[in-house]
Amino acid sequence: MKIEHLAIPGVVLITPDRYGDSRGFFSETYSARRYREAGIEASFVQDNHSLSAHAGVVRGLHCQIAPSTQGKLVRVVKGAVWDVVVDIRHGSPTYGRHAAAELSAANWRQMWVPGGFLHGFCTLEPDTEFIYKVTADYDPAAERGVVWNDPVLALPWPVPAGDAVLSEKDAALPRLADCDVWFQM
Repeated sequence: MKIEHLAIPGVVLITPDRYGDSRGFFSETYSARRYREAGIEASFVQDNHSLSAHAGVVRGLHCQIAPSTQGKLVRVVKGAVWDVVVDIRHGSPTYGRHAAAELSAANWRQMWVPGGFLHGFCTLEPDTEFIYKVTADYDPAAERGVVWNDPVLALPWPVPAGDAVLSEKDAALPRLADCDVWFQM
C-alpha cells in the first residue's frame, strides 16, 4: 500500500496493492490495522455507492457538522473522477485551501477526507461508479455544503461552469463566505 500525505495535513492519498494474473486481480481495499498505521484512525459505519451517467457530473461540495461530522474514505471502481477536498476548519493554517487528485478504476487510488473538510468530485468519464465509507450515519439535519465554483476558492475543476451537470440542490449552495463557522481548529 502506497501512502501519500497531501498539502493539507490529514488528507491522505492511498493506493492499495493489486495482485493480478490471467484471472483478473485481488486487492485488499481496506484494513483497519494498516490504515491506523498510516495515521487514519476511523471507525466506519456506512458505505455509499453512486453512479454518475455522464462525464462532467459535479457532486459537492458537501460535509456534515457535529454531532454527525463525517470522515470519508473514497474511491472509484469504474471510470474516473477529479476529487477535491477543502479545509474549512476556522483557525487552521490551511483554511480555504484545497487538495485534489484524480481517482480512477485504473489508478486504484483512494482519498481519506477527515471531518472538517468539504468534499466533492467531478466525473471524467461516463458511467463512473464512486464508493465511499463514512464515519457517521447520514444526517440530513447536519448536512451542509458550499457551491462547487465558489470564486474565492477558485478550485481547478476540469469542466467549464456551463458544461457541469449538477443537482438543483448543489447548484443552489451558498459561497463559503456566506456560511456560518461549522468547524474550529
